[in-house]
Amino acid sequence: MIATIPAVLAALLHVYIWVLESVLWTTPRARRVFGTTPQEAASTREMALNQGFYNLFLAVVTLVGVVVWALDQRAVGSALVLAGTGSMLAAALVLAVTSPGKRRAAATQGAFPLLAVVLTVVELTV
Repeated sequence: MIATIPAVLAALLHVYIWVLESVLWTTPRARRVFGTTPQEAASTREMALNQGFYNLFLAVVTLVGVVVWALDQRAVGSALVLAGTGSMLAAALVLAVTSPGKRRAAATQGAFPLLAVVLTVVELTV
């Protein structure tokens, strides 16, 4: 179950992103993280709220998978971990491809999910 460590870290990062996007979007801290002006933050608040909840749902799927896996339901748990972290990784790849200036953020967002996906697949094949 070594794969659950980066999976939990990925989920926690995505809960943090949810807080930034859905709760703190117009604050100086969130604006600094995302590089937005007060006007941009105000005009994109609804979009950010929605996007933040996508991040929260990915975190929840991943955490439920970790718990189910820990309860010795390996197939269901690993499927949920792969669904959650695989989606996180895909989103990071989309960010890297579509916004070259945000590749560092994409790498940060995608590192733990990548480790979780790779380690989960390795654990399932052993």
